[in-house]
Amino acid sequence: MGNDFHFACFFAAFVISVTCMVFTFTSKRTDKFQNKLYICMLIIVVLNSFSGMMIAIGEPMLSNVRSAMPVVLASQYSYFLLHNALCPVFFLYVSVVSGLAYKQSHLQRVLSSVPFFITEIMVFLNPYLKCIFYYDSNYEFTRSKAEICIYIVAALYFLMSILLLWFSWKAINARRRFAIVYFFVIVVGGVVIQFLDKNIKGELFAEALALMGLMLAVEMEDDLVDVNTGFYNRKALRMDVNNYIVNKTNVDLVCLKVSNAEIIQKVTGSANVDLLAEIVSDYLKSIVSRFHIYQTNPETFVLVLLDRKKLNGDTVADLLADRFNRPWGFRGMDILLNAVIMTVKLPDELTNTVDLFYMVDSVVPNKNETTVLYGKDLAHILRRGEMENAIARGLDENGFEVYYQPTFYLNGLKLHGAEALVRLNDPIMGRLFPDEFIPIAEQIGMIDMIDDFVLRQVCEFLKSGIPAQYGMENINVNLSVLQCLKPGFVEHICSIVDEYDVDKSTINFEITESIAASDYDRLSYVVSDLKKHGFCFAMDDYGTGYSNMQSIFSLDFDIVKIDKSLLWGAEETELGRIILGNSIKMIDQMGRRILVEGVETKEQLDMLKELSVDYLQGYYFSKPVPKNEFIEYIKQGKE
Repeated sequence: MGNDFHFACFFAAFVISVTCMVFTFTSKRTDKFQNKLYICMLIIVVLNSFSGMMIAIGEPMLSNVRSAMPVVLASQYSYFLLHNALCPVFFLYVSVVSGLAYKQSHLQRVLSSVPFFITEIMVFLNPYLKCIFYYDSNYEFTRSKAEICIYIVAALYFLMSILLLWFSWKAINARRRFAIVYFFVIVVGGVVIQFLDKNIKGELFAEALALMGLMLAVEMEDDLVDVNTGFYNRKALRMDVNNYIVNKTNVDLVCLKVSNAEIIQKVTGSANVDLLAEIVSDYLKSIVSRFHIYQTNPETFVLVLLDRKKLNGDTVADLLADRFNRPWGFRGMDILLNAVIMTVKLPDELTNTVDLFYMVDSVVPNKNETTVLYGKDLAHILRRGEMENAIARGLDENGFEVYYQPTFYLNGLKLHGAEALVRLNDPIMGRLFPDEFIPIAEQIGMIDMIDDFVLRQVCEFLKSGIPAQYGMENINVNLSVLQCLKPGFVEHICSIVDEYDVDKSTINFEITESIAASDYDRLSYVVSDLKKHGFCFAMDDYGTGYSNMQSIFSLDFDIVKIDKSLLWGAEETELGRIILGNSIKMIDQMGRRILVEGVETKEQLDMLKELSVDYLQGYYFSKPVPKNEFIEYIKQGKE
């Protein structure tokens, strides 16, 4: 094959690499160190391709044109000097993409560059030693034996790159892994072909193709960048933080959540959700580079700090807090923004991306002040994330269990019924109580499944005939008002109970007082409809919220359950006793039956006998116990 074919190979590599460079610069992907390394590789291939074309043109003229030799020699030296750098730069590129570059010490960087400098020195000494190449008396290009050192060093850097990829395999996403492996395969293929047949100049062409693959799969970040703000998005944050966690890289994260972002719309009259980013972006970019800022939603930004010695999370949090305590100027207006600033250290305080997004997506209070939360202050947020996982596991793996706490008639202290209380036994978090997981279940939309589980367990127990056998009038079942207000709720409840063919009057639904007061009209309709089907209703936790006659009358409760706080308060002060006595008297005059919770001592029992309530519940009789223990308890009571 002649020089025309060689020229065509070099020209093809030149066109491909120049095209990649044009796209890289027009896409403005030049800021990051990773981008700069990629551009460096492109420049090497572009200049090498140009040198190759000059060699292909000049070599046929060496015997005839005197000035051709200096041009050809300059092109050869340029080729070797630059091409020697391609594999070391690629090794550095892989270390940056994998995230391992941030963990390398200065000594490691120096040692990894030694082979490169050795080969460069060999090329510089070639005019004197002819250890790499030379042109013989017939103007034939001749490779010296020492040239193999260049291939050995290149292979060494390739091997180190492969090892980096291997050790960081889980830290890199699938697309980037494929691109880097593609680079290996294509480049090695081109080198092998050219090594076996010197007339096929396929090495540079293969490198240009491989760099184009890197551009498409690694350098192009359109799916990782918000088009309007230019900041990285949630997907980019997840990918990068996973990289830091897998590689155990010490990183500080600062999460900025603006808690009153709606004020921007009120002040400007614009519904553009990107205005917040426009207002704060310049200040954020004055702290860290743009490519270390992520916007996960219109009100939330995350800053990544890779060098704690230069700038740590606590310092940045203090800077942000100070700035948010002053108005922001925007289009001639002063806007006072409030923020919650959270800072956390990887991997000490955050070990997975799930916890990261629990923190990022956490609901923050809309306070009229800026608040800073440090790693130790975020425990409740991370526990919430663990709780969500526990709820999901409980539903999938039968981790929920219904406990029963008996209720008694005041007169004669005979068994009246029981309250069904759900517990969650999680293999990771242990036993969890409803006060903690029920509010979270409501927020994440899993409360329906939990309520259905409890109701089915109660129906199954009632169907067994054991409650009726021991004189139980009914079993109390707690309802989530969020579930009550959903369309088709009444039909859904009736279908479950009908499935077990139990008497609906043996089920007494409970709704908490504070929630019941939130929507009288809709709840009143649901309660009325369920009562028409035969169910009973009770107001739970009377005395803990804003209770009034309207709530009790409008929802037509059969029983009002007085919270233990009123009972315990009556023991402590005379005022508390007056409040309890008047509450009981008022409810009695309304024609409602009264159950008092939290009875724990004989003194409390004696006091309630004087106040004439209907039912009692509390640890004085029994704590909540699993069904089998409850059955044994009522059997012993019967005996």
